[in-house]
Amino acid sequence: MPIILLIAALCLLRYFEIWRFAELSWWWIVGLMVFAFIWFEFLEPMLGLDKRRAHDEDEKRRQDRIKQSFGKRK
Repeated sequence: MPIILLIAALCLLRYFEIWRFAELSWWWIVGLMVFAFIWFEFLEPMLGLDKRRAHDEDEKRRQDRIKQSFGKRK
């Protein structure tokens, strides 16, 4: 997510020609976009980071249900 925010910020800074970003080539921004695409489409699934994040969310929901169930019995 931080890389997406960085891309958006660079696009805005370059478009409105703010400070040193006025001289920044659009190719740097496009290169960063290509890197983000490759990361999210190929590298993240290959490393299992997307599954790990989903697994952690499921585990948190499971723990919350356990706490809620045992909390009501007391």
